[in-house]
Amino acid sequence: MLIDSVIPKSRLTDLTNEEISRYSRHLLLPDINIEGQKRLKAARVLIVGTGGLGAPLALYLAAAGVGTLGIVDFDFVEESNLQRQIIHGTRDIGRPKVASAKDSIRQINPHVKVNEYNVMLTAENALDIIADYDVVADGTDNYQTRYLVNDACVLLGKPNVYGSIFQFEGQASVFYAKEGPCYRCLYPSPPPPGLVPSCSEGGVIGVLPGVVGTIQAGEVIKLIVGGANTLTGRLLLFDQWQMKFRELKLDKDPACPICGKKPTIKKLIDYEVFCGLNKPQGEKPVDTLTALELKERFDRGDRLQIIDIREPHERAIVKFPYARYIPLGQVARRIDEFDPSVPAVFICKIGQRSIFAIRALLDAGYAGELYNLKDGVNAWARDVDKTLPQY
Repeated sequence: MLIDSVIPKSRLTDLTNEEISRYSRHLLLPDINIEGQKRLKAARVLIVGTGGLGAPLALYLAAAGVGTLGIVDFDFVEESNLQRQIIHGTRDIGRPKVASAKDSIRQINPHVKVNEYNVMLTAENALDIIADYDVVADGTDNYQTRYLVNDACVLLGKPNVYGSIFQFEGQASVFYAKEGPCYRCLYPSPPPPGLVPSCSEGGVIGVLPGVVGTIQAGEVIKLIVGGANTLTGRLLLFDQWQMKFRELKLDKDPACPICGKKPTIKKLIDYEVFCGLNKPQGEKPVDTLTALELKERFDRGDRLQIIDIREPHERAIVKFPYARYIPLGQVARRIDEFDPSVPAVFICKIGQRSIFAIRALLDAGYAGELYNLKDGVNAWARDVDKTLPQY
């Protein structure tokens, strides 16, 4: 869909000789030229997340000459990030991601102004932060923030350049309620919690966010320059392993609760509740054991059933002592294999999927003691057996 530039002419300023030299390859393109580069210089783009998608987004938008970049992230650089988050380096481990990202951006282009937001984007601060920007690029990895970004952009009339990745597959689109559908038109409601594993649990090939994030950067540039055929009203699907692209047409949903004909959402909501992340009232919390507490039980010689619900390729990375393997999807129907007289401890990578295994047994009527290993196998490797890797 052809969309006019989101940057008003009144904000344009001349390019310096140094900028003309730096961006000369843009200026030679008739669809960008000097007018488009002035719009890039005047543009203000907010990048939500400086991880796998945010890394190429920030680097390429900085190189392209976007005048102001806002970066929102409250996380710190970890070693496991470096396989794909190319804006960070080994020396940045332990630093706030926004600080590391700012250094990389300024190294590429010192003309870019960088605004750091070392906070979690929430319903309380999203409108205030996003209001100052022309375009928002969503590089997040969770549903609650995706719905938050979408709703804030619709309420403020901002285009939302969307991307998501998982394992070998990625998606990209432009959600711009003034011109087409929003994220809720495509996904009216989130999946049940735990149904879709995160990249930290399901994995992701390192180059995939580079491809999808670069596509997002291209869409941002087109929205700024104007006159180009954007992904508004289209969902681009990419399979890295099969090297295939597909495209789906997206229509605006007239019944959409925020951008439809009779919107019912007039302000930001509680997205934790909307995505089902808050525990229902009255629901009994799952009992947990820390890695050190589990080791104490081993040392005492306590009888325990250790149930490893990880995938086979995960168990090949690191084996857990004394564990019996039962896939997550088979736990409830194999209830007769458990001994209710012996406490059972469920383990996974980070202690999330194992909660669902325990709840499945409880729902099936199991009466024995059930425990979740808090923070999973990684906690055991961190706190008990430091010869094991964390992954």
